[in-house]
Amino acid sequence: MTARLLDGTDLARRVREEVARDVARLPEPPGLATVLIGDDPASAVYVRSKRKRCVEAGIRDLHRHLPAHVTQGEAAAVVDELAADPAVSGILLQLPLPPHLDPAALINRIPAEKDVDGLTEASAGRLALGRPGLRPCTPQGVLALLDDAGVALQGAHAVVVGRSDLVGRPVAQLLLQRDATVTVCHSRTRDLEAVCRTADVLVVAAGVPRLIGPDAVAPGATVIDVGIHRTGSGLCGDVDADRVGHVAGALTPVPGGVGPMTIAMLLRNTVAAAAAAPLAAVGGAR
Repeated sequence: MTARLLDGTDLARRVREEVARDVARLPEPPGLATVLIGDDPASAVYVRSKRKRCVEAGIRDLHRHLPAHVTQGEAAAVVDELAADPAVSGILLQLPLPPHLDPAALINRIPAEKDVDGLTEASAGRLALGRPGLRPCTPQGVLALLDDAGVALQGAHAVVVGRSDLVGRPVAQLLLQRDATVTVCHSRTRDLEAVCRTADVLVVAAGVPRLIGPDAVAPGATVIDVGIHRTGSGLCGDVDADRVGHVAGALTPVPGGVGPMTIAMLLRNTVAAAAAAPLAAVGGAR
């Protein structure tokens, strides 16, 4: 492999240290309310990791765990309670939810100023219009990695593979706001490889293991792999890293690339919410 690896683990550590310094300067520590409904093992692991990093940074852990059989009304009442609590700076509803619950209805009860996941309709609208607001954590992490690596975005052609509300759409908006020329690809895109080969910056968030091979990457391009999959041969991303690494100029590893940045940006959003100054744009740790 000749591509430079973009180390998300190291950058996430630096961001967490920066967040801890910011927390120490606030009159009161922020409070993050993670809401876990049910007992999904993967969700429990994710929430436990988020809570651990919050405590390490000096953020108060205001976790709520609700049973899987909770009703829509009961869950909504908990979200409303947290929304009204001045001790709660940010609210994160861990997905997925049990199938009888409506996640969109619950997410949209979170006030935009406490939406540290950046997933409400109000937050999405602010992002689309370029207004100040809290941005989704994983797309922020992608931009932070690009900035930290010194990748020039102004005038660059960025191709985003995937159009999900969680990653694809918001990362495309963030890149556009940084004056990149952005193309969004999806499952109906014709000749995906040819489109991807035109990219200076290729962000892959398709949810398909090893979808992107070397024929889809221009020599020297920067490739950000958002996917993570557990296979019989171990973890892999949406990019065939072993082969793409011989073509790309820079590449995020899986694991250790985008993943660690998601929680780091969650902490940054929580501090921004507590300071009543949501982030309008994202940069890497300087």
